[in-house]
Amino acid sequence: MDKKNRQGKKEKKKKQERQESEFDRRLESERQLAKKLRKEEVSARKEAIKNREPFKGLQIKPTVSLFDEEGREEVGERNWEGYGFDIHPEVTITSSIILVIFIAVTLLLPEQAQLFFENTLDVISNTTGWFVIFAANIFIIAALYFAFGRYGSIVIGGKKAKPEFSRFAWYAMLLSAGMGIGLLFWSVAEPITHLGSPSPMFGGIDPNSPAAAQSAMASTFFHWGIHPWAIYAIVGLGLAFFSYNKGLPLTIRSLFYPLIGNKIYGLWGNIIDILSVLATLMGLATSLGLGVAQVNAGLNHLFGISISTTMQVILIAVITGFATISVVMGLDGGVKRLSEINMVLAGVFLLFVLLAGPTVYIMSGFTQNLGFYMSNFVEMSLWTETFRDTNWQGAWTVFYWAWWISWSPFVGMFIARVSKGRTVKEFIVGVIIIPTAISFLWMSVFGGTAIFQQLNGISDLTSVVNIDESLALFALVENLPFSAILSFVGIVLVVVFFVTSSDSGSLVVDHLTSGGKLDSPVPQRIFWAVMEGVVAATLLVGGGLDALQTASVITGLPFTIILLVMIYSLYLGLRQEFLIERAVKQKLQKVTDDHIITEVIQSRVQDAALVDAVTEKLVEERNRRDDQPKIIEELSEEEADNEIDQ
Repeated sequence: MDKKNRQGKKEKKKKQERQESEFDRRLESERQLAKKLRKEEVSARKEAIKNREPFKGLQIKPTVSLFDEEGREEVGERNWEGYGFDIHPEVTITSSIILVIFIAVTLLLPEQAQLFFENTLDVISNTTGWFVIFAANIFIIAALYFAFGRYGSIVIGGKKAKPEFSRFAWYAMLLSAGMGIGLLFWSVAEPITHLGSPSPMFGGIDPNSPAAAQSAMASTFFHWGIHPWAIYAIVGLGLAFFSYNKGLPLTIRSLFYPLIGNKIYGLWGNIIDILSVLATLMGLATSLGLGVAQVNAGLNHLFGISISTTMQVILIAVITGFATISVVMGLDGGVKRLSEINMVLAGVFLLFVLLAGPTVYIMSGFTQNLGFYMSNFVEMSLWTETFRDTNWQGAWTVFYWAWWISWSPFVGMFIARVSKGRTVKEFIVGVIIIPTAISFLWMSVFGGTAIFQQLNGISDLTSVVNIDESLALFALVENLPFSAILSFVGIVLVVVFFVTSSDSGSLVVDHLTSGGKLDSPVPQRIFWAVMEGVVAATLLVGGGLDALQTASVITGLPFTIILLVMIYSLYLGLRQEFLIERAVKQKLQKVTDDHIITEVIQSRVQDAALVDAVTEKLVEERNRRDDQPKIIEELSEEEADNEIDQ
């Protein structure tokens, strides 16, 4: 018995030693493979870049590549530094001069400015509205192609990049920067307006009818749904890719590198960034103008403070001061923290209205409205009033699309700034789907409650909206419990959305006017934060809501053309990145295959010369059978033994 026990222990010990030896052998094999892969990846990437397919198409320099280093400039290389500023002179000075002239003319000739804004809005919407509507759909098609095509797996910042922010923080910043103030301003006013004046697209619907209610929510969903977020996603993706993956400056000019090469550092690049600055400031001014009008309305509702342009200008000055403090604190200290606080506060506000209002009506409406929106999506997306003598879209769809496009440099750059480490697919799906779903829920809760109150005679919101759209939200909560508290929360939300939009916009304009630098001096941030407030105040003085809408449309129209060209440029960049990475992956797979072949043979043959000879024979035979690399797992141990025997 003792002899058997000793024998069993010996066998067990030998088995353990064999297992440990095999483990050490495998570990050493993995180390050797890792070394080979690291070494081969460098040479494979150089070879793939050298043998890349050159760009073809609109390029001024047809052979330009994202991997060319010749002629590249360092970020901020042409900047002027001093007195607390670090600016790209051509972009900053030209943009500032244009803004100063605009501000001076509007303030000196307010009546003429108001007439100009009104006439310009009509002319643009009547003559080019079809183009803006058509272009908005191109962004959706491009977003779907990039996300679900072969480029969806590309990681922003490279395959080893990791996300800088949690998903909650990421979504919070997306929503706060994207359309926070607009959601509060229009969530009641727009559905009520459409309820009383339904879109002509739906035919002769009677105002204030069930059919009008459904069409009102569908129109609202349409304006706040997939289209704006697709625009933001494409611009943000382009900025993130060219900046984090290719080392180009985080400015709009970098999006055109595949088309014009190093000319992005010259005149054409300057023009692109100047238009980006102007579009960003006008888009922001529109939102800030709407926001301050709503704050003024809320203060009037709670404390009887008069509604006037003077009061709104004062409020802009005060809230811009808060925004300036947030700008000084930076992205992590200011924007991120405020966005998270605002999302929590907005969530509580939303939940209370949902539970205190007609809950079943709201959720039933959300479901039905979503289905109606989806079933009419294509028609709404391409409808241009061709066969009607109306211009309904001029004040709605055309304005909204131009507004989103003018916002796209700001929101796109901000999204790019916080989205490192996400794949292309994750980026586009996250930027489009999550904010769209939240926007739909928000509009359903507030818009649904408003329509319920209007149709059931609880409140005459139509009359309120006809007097002043900014009063709509406060008229709604007046018929809910704790109305005073809700009104105060609404004011706080608008103010914080104002601050987050302003400081996010300031950081973005800083990037544009500092040649793409991510950390600009504090005085420069303060300057642009103040400038945003001044432009918003000027537009309010010069024409109110019409002036705000016209400013967005005027800057959004030319920028639409730029963004459409940018889609093609982004396609070229992603395609070249994909082809390079695929070539590297194939090379590394081949190295892995050869390594495993060698390991299989070495485990059965001790003669080193024979191992090399057999390995070479197997590799040559494998390459002869198929030019593409095969997965080595297809070679079983039995097949390997047969090859060795031969």
